[in-house]
Amino acid sequence: MLSKEELRGVRVARHGEEVQQKLESAHVAICGLGGLGSNVAFFLTRIGVGHLHLIDFDRVDPSNLNRQQYAVRHLGMYKTQALAEQLLEIDPYIDLRCDCLKITEGNAGTLFDEETIICEAFDVPEAKAMLVNYCLEHYPEKYIVSASGMAGFGDSNSIKTQKITSHFILCGDQVSEIRENYGLMAPRVAIAAAHEANAITSIILEKPVC
Repeated sequence: MLSKEELRGVRVARHGEEVQQKLESAHVAICGLGGLGSNVAFFLTRIGVGHLHLIDFDRVDPSNLNRQQYAVRHLGMYKTQALAEQLLEIDPYIDLRCDCLKITEGNAGTLFDEETIICEAFDVPEAKAMLVNYCLEHYPEKYIVSASGMAGFGDSNSIKTQKITSHFILCGDQVSEIRENYGLMAPRVAIAAAHEANAITSIILEKPVC
């Protein structure tokens, strides 16, 4: 087992002290822990983001295994629990807050008090629109990083990061939808998730997002 100081030292050697301080001080909410959210959580944990708020109401299902960061041993577990266990294996010292619930307009107002960055990682378009619109209206000072269009396979370069407003970042190709023989596959979903994680990292480090 690495001590907290040893693990931090490895990251500082890679990133530098100033960058690591910003990363470990950051508070990020990840809304939806499927193909997008579970990958985003892995990426942010590996670079040393200090505080993650994991939010999802669902359990791990066999259909999730083709693209999400879960294994057969997690089947039937709540995604919040299954993902938290794995993130603590990567970084035993990360601060995790888990809410096993479905985000609605009725409860969104109390969920994000501690976070400055909100990652939208839902599967359902209506849920995506609800969260983004709610955050833009009620949390104009917070950043919302969202994704749309990452189905299928092929053309990695069509997935892009776009700055829609000063605090709203959208990743994906905004075109690709699930259809017969063109469902959700791990590589392309992970590319979109990496765009989200990279945008979040850029915001934390106060660098241009795109």
